[in-house]
Amino acid sequence: MNEKYERPIVLANEELTEGVYAASGNGGDCYSVSPYIHQKPETGRGDYRIQVNAVHDASHHSTAQTLVISFNQSVTYVSSNGTLASGSGTSTLCIDYSYHSNNTDNIGLGDLVVESDQGLAVTGAYMTCNMTCDQHDGL
Repeated sequence: MNEKYERPIVLANEELTEGVYAASGNGGDCYSVSPYIHQKPETGRGDYRIQVNAVHDASHHSTAQTLVISFNQSVTYVSSNGTLASGSGTSTLCIDYSYHSNNTDNIGLGDLVVESDQGLAVTGAYMTCNMTCDQHDGL
């Protein structure tokens, strides 16, 4: 049974003490996402570099993904291997990617680069996909 993908809506609310995560259908359940900050600001470089890895474990292929990553404070998006969809200047970024993912696949999303005040931490992350692949009908 094919479900139509509906992009989740993420709203920022600075008064909340915990992150809220949204997903649409199975698209939010098919990736395991592991982000970690591997470089913090140092003399001569004022940004944070975050490695994001994702594992696709599903009964479908996909050709487009959206990463939603949340932080403990506001960040300014600098760069990534994707395209910023929204969130620069807030504590939650949405970044679009266009990888072809088989039903079981590992994706190294590379460095996500952001600027923020000292003490930045990742508080959560998830990835959705379009569950569509023209090359492999039925998967």
